[in-house]
Amino acid sequence: MRAVQITEFGGPGVLNVVDVPEPEAGDGQKLYDVSTAGVNFADTHQIENSYLAAQQLPLIPGAEFVGTPVGGGQRVVGLLDGGGYAERVAANDRLTWAVPDAVSDEQALSLVLQGTTAWHLLRTSAHLAEGETVVVIAGAGGVGSLAVQLARRWGAGRVIATASSPEKRALAEELGAHATVDPALADDDPKQFTGALREANGGKPVDIVLEMTGGNVFSGSLSALAPFGRLVTYGMAARQETPSVPPGMLMQKSRAVLGFWLAHCMARPDMLDAAMTDLLAMTADGSLKPVAGGRYPLSNVKDAHQDLLARRTTGKLVLDPRR
Repeated sequence: MRAVQITEFGGPGVLNVVDVPEPEAGDGQKLYDVSTAGVNFADTHQIENSYLAAQQLPLIPGAEFVGTPVGGGQRVVGLLDGGGYAERVAANDRLTWAVPDAVSDEQALSLVLQGTTAWHLLRTSAHLAEGETVVVIAGAGGVGSLAVQLARRWGAGRVIATASSPEKRALAEELGAHATVDPALADDDPKQFTGALREANGGKPVDIVLEMTGGNVFSGSLSALAPFGRLVTYGMAARQETPSVPPGMLMQKSRAVLGFWLAHCMARPDMLDAAMTDLLAMTADGSLKPVAGGRYPLSNVKDAHQDLLARRTTGKLVLDPRR
């Protein structure tokens, strides 16, 4: 079967489409013909071997797919521990969910990793309370575009999104953000970014920040928090070390810094079931609108990664393994 495989770590140039043996289903697994594979920012870390878990070569990237069981059956969306950039995958029964007819492949893939991340960032980690101000870093991205909508739906008093271009800031506002901020303000001085976030909140500090960049964006976001504010970090897009956080800085304002990694939910499938049941129902009835970011042939996987790294994309990127 055709699959994307890497035999060395690096940038998009290490991604190659090759013929590999088909996977074999283990206990509690089924084989699926993949109709669409999802692309995530974490995949760019995986192929560099710069992510949270060390990678082993050779590897087939990809943590999510939509497909049907080999031989026919119900269309499902599923999570994988790798191997998704391929024509066939073996998936665990507890990590697949039936896709309603009203939900497209692209929408389903927006939900299974990015949507469940947004859901748990707000519900499980930040414990969003009605009326609180939420800052969503990268509010036009895969996780961010859903987090903006969920924060509004769940009673946030004000939602502020960051986005790197006027077009992305306009999209975040269309999705429900009350105000937007250019994250480039953090490039030279995190204090300038702190000021912009507070200005967007009427001069007041903010309650929650969902942060996936690191570096100055992390520092500026932390300083923008109100007493009892929570910063939830779930990514390292800037490829910069996040500054250390002195305990006194947290105590002085009763602030909290939390980390989130969806892999821990994969070990507790009930946590994913709760999120997916909610997200699929909202998408099917039209109250949640995942943003499609582009469909690429499997043969153009390098372009997908380059576009993602260059911040040329919004919403969810997917691969078509049949092309």
